[in-house]
Amino acid sequence: MNLLHARIPSGTADTADMVAARVEFLSAGHYAPLADEVAKAAAATAGDGLILDAGAGTGYYLARVLDAAPEATGLALDVSAAALRRAARAHPRLGAAVWNLWEHWPVASDSVSVLLNVFAPRNGPEFHRVLRQDGVLVVAAPNPGHLGELTSLVDMLTVDDRKEERLDATLSEFFKLDGREDVTRKVTLSPSEIREVIRMGPSAHHLHREGRMDQLTRLSEPVDVTISFTVSVYRPVPR
Repeated sequence: MNLLHARIPSGTADTADMVAARVEFLSAGHYAPLADEVAKAAAATAGDGLILDAGAGTGYYLARVLDAAPEATGLALDVSAAALRRAARAHPRLGAAVWNLWEHWPVASDSVSVLLNVFAPRNGPEFHRVLRQDGVLVVAAPNPGHLGELTSLVDMLTVDDRKEERLDATLSEFFKLDGREDVTRKVTLSPSEIREVIRMGPSAHHLHREGRMDQLTRLSEPVDVTISFTVSVYRPVPR
């Protein structure tokens, strides 16, 4: 369902090409440990409530949480219609709506048991408004060094060393940190998987600049790569 009628600035929403690359890459299972950690953090609180994924993309992580919470239902919000067409088919208990996360959400106050935010914008006031007081916010973010081995091969965006500090500061008015887990692995990516992981992320919006696409095309050997994320669980401060 597309509830969004306003134009979205170029470079904001995932394109069809980015979505296709993400589907291919995630199907290989390289980010499965992250999905499992997100599901572990969310499932205990979900019960038979609503799990909302803010910035759900293709629904990969929300579907994993719903598998671990068999009585819950899910709602995927994302600004990309191309991504949500995939999300709508990701799980039988999942609904999807195209929406700009920076706008007032079409979601009732105090209606969400678990709120997921995986590599997506963080609208603290709306997070706090829709989440029940006994609910949890689960945030997944890349760590410094994530995919770091690829920066010498392709000029790509990197993770800010102070990202975790800024995350806590962004949410501190509305949430208190309840726990945090690190998910770090070494994986071997084929040349095609390297192209997919770069094409599915924010660097994809800049591949047409300064010969970056040529750099990707020239890759011909597998590379051992670090994948590294932090999964943080927050509780809402009392209203």
